Amino acid sequence: MDRYSSALLILLVLVVGLNILDSLFTMMILDSKGVEVNPVVRAVIDLHGEKFWIWKFGVVSFCLVLLCLHSTFKWTRGAILVLSSIYLAVVIYQLFLLLHQ
Repeated sequence: MDRYSSALLILLVLVVGLNILDSLFTMMILDSKGVEVNPVVRAVIDLHGEKFWIWKFGVVSFCLVLLCLHSTFKWTRGAILVLSSIYLAVVIYQLFLLLHQ
């Protein structure tokens, strides 16, 4: 039986939560005449409109499951930490944009 640390669970839940906030803030910024700078997400928004968050949530969640399953590798724990840090920075930047428009 596999056992995962509570720290890993916290980081994974943090990334899921930040991903949801990122999607919500992206929609708010786009409604305020902002633009999506990530070309992959922009392409998905062009294809699926406001429902892009479903695709984004699915892709990120799938990747997190893979990272969790491979969390015994040292590089994977670092990747999860870097990923959560990047998401946190993106959400803080989006909050800054939303509060200073």
